[in-house]
Amino acid sequence: MKNSRCYYAADIRTFLAQAPDQILGGINRNNTSAEVTERQQFAWIQEIDILRHELASLEEGRIIFEYVIPRRGKRVDVVILYHHIIFLLEFKCGEEHYLASACNQVYDYALDLHYFQKSSHDKLIVPVMVPTEATTICLAISCKDRVIAPLGCGACGIAALIRSVCARFPAERPFNYAQWEDAEYCPTPTIVEAAQALYSGHNVEAITRSDAGAENLTKTTSVINGIITRSKLFNEKSICFVTGVPGAGKTLVGLNLAVQHSNSETNRLAVFLSGNFSLVKVLQEALARDKVAQGLDVGLRIKKAEALRETSTFIQIIHTYRDFFVSDERAPRERVAIFDESQRAWTHQKIETFMRTKKGISAFPYSEPEFLIQTMDRHGDWSVIVCLVGGGQEINDGEAGLPEWFDALRRSFPHWHVYVSPHLTNEVYMRGREWGEMVAGLSVREEEALHLATSLRAFRAPEVSDFVDTLLAVSKEEAMRLWPVICNSYPIVVTRDLGRAKAWVKEQCRGSMRCGVLASSGALRLKAEGLFVKSEIAVENWFLNPKGDVRSSYQLEDVATEFSVQGLELDYAVVAWDADFAFHAGGWLSRTFSGTSWKCDKNPEQVRYRKNAYRVLLTRARQGMVIFVPRGDRSDPTRDPAWYDGTYAYLRALGIPALA
Repeated sequence: MKNSRCYYAADIRTFLAQAPDQILGGINRNNTSAEVTERQQFAWIQEIDILRHELASLEEGRIIFEYVIPRRGKRVDVVILYHHIIFLLEFKCGEEHYLASACNQVYDYALDLHYFQKSSHDKLIVPVMVPTEATTICLAISCKDRVIAPLGCGACGIAALIRSVCARFPAERPFNYAQWEDAEYCPTPTIVEAAQALYSGHNVEAITRSDAGAENLTKTTSVINGIITRSKLFNEKSICFVTGVPGAGKTLVGLNLAVQHSNSETNRLAVFLSGNFSLVKVLQEALARDKVAQGLDVGLRIKKAEALRETSTFIQIIHTYRDFFVSDERAPRERVAIFDESQRAWTHQKIETFMRTKKGISAFPYSEPEFLIQTMDRHGDWSVIVCLVGGGQEINDGEAGLPEWFDALRRSFPHWHVYVSPHLTNEVYMRGREWGEMVAGLSVREEEALHLATSLRAFRAPEVSDFVDTLLAVSKEEAMRLWPVICNSYPIVVTRDLGRAKAWVKEQCRGSMRCGVLASSGALRLKAEGLFVKSEIAVENWFLNPKGDVRSSYQLEDVATEFSVQGLELDYAVVAWDADFAFHAGGWLSRTFSGTSWKCDKNPEQVRYRKNAYRVLLTRARQGMVIFVPRGDRSDPTRDPAWYDGTYAYLRALGIPALA
């Protein structure tokens, strides 16, 4: 009988009583993946022999081979449930050394089970590296949040290690091993992990949580699929606006739709477009690297350049798509176009200036939203546009925001059917406009499911985005009400010492949890603290490269700004706060550094962009953050301590503790 959760599971007594060939046969029968290599078969044979010897003296327990960790698309080599403790064994057959990569790998498995498998939240989890040719080493047992830091032993030290841990923790609460094995797993993947899983053929239900908040992802996708079906059936042109709090999964919905409808045989081709260069660059690179790695797993050598060509057709930068159709008047081959970060589409003035100076086009009559709708309107029968809109996420000059999409529809495309969520009337989307005026003359239908209300990024405390909103809105009472709701599960601390801030995030990160330093693009006087926001970073290396690579975020050297991190995420972040957005006289003072001094921002749009930049920075961390507010320098008029003291005092007044 096939077992989707593992390749083999049995009581330890049963395992010891079976012949090795019988165990291996069970593993192979349950393996539904690609053809098993000779190397993998040999590894299983070795693991079976080692464990039959090592577990012979254990009086009870259960053993599981190749137990699935869905979020990572991986399987733990062996799980041993003994004395009501969960041991995760990651074998490296033939290896003599304890590799850092193996340590991070098995630690990640343990943390995933702790956070995302409901039955493991309160269990003691012990990750173990087993390089089979290594000598057994003694590692100090260090436990945090019921997860022990990785231990290591050679092939002959497994039983001794298990007994040692059991002696240290003799009174673990009993649980049913078989029920644990089949317990619900509710993962919350990063956008990179989600993109890799979807691109590899997994569905969104398999890689995300299944609680009430995350169910909205499935509902939103279902509603949009219904709109696509109706549009095709009745030859309609339709546009949907999907809104949501930061980290709620808007991009995930878009990627899922792109995968579902990228089928040339049914003529329902879809394309995922984004004006967010960093997001596109990171996702294209991540998918290409993953494709190369998967090829190596089955003995295929795929060139990275070839993989990148393929992934760049699935996820495209919106400006490349736009520029192609400026000179090509044919209808796109795609029937479904998903525009991520659609609030960042350009105004008519910005795109006209760009076309004149960069493309030599003297007159361009469209805003970017209007031109993008026009390309899909070229289809004679049906087409669908899905706009993924981030409220309060416009961060750069010339970004039109949501109203321009409706202005374009009223001007040129009143025949399009418009689907919105009731939340579009929120101030963060409207930019001072009146809803009735925006939709006048349009066929508009409200769909509650087009709003994603729960943050999946901050999975430990979904209310973080609300807290950030109230912090920036200077709604002190509401922020102070929210603080106790999040502080126990999502740590936020503030400090005046950058060195201590960096040390704090390093202490929090376990396994391959990613950390990095973030700052506003306008934070030019952080240069005095050694943080250079003007330095260019290769964003794909910053987000994807491993520990030890000086280009990666782990190094805490290169600073990423709001332009580099919007739509992406870290596990823990250092958010550095400069005088470009300082709390003063009961409100925020927005400033731009010019020449040798700060100038107050008088343009309301510039103030909005500055505030939104900090909104982006403060909502990037999945698990916690430290806010670094410099002390300033009385001898430097550009770093007046009063500007920083006001911000620090405001954050402390909300309840955010100082880093001890």
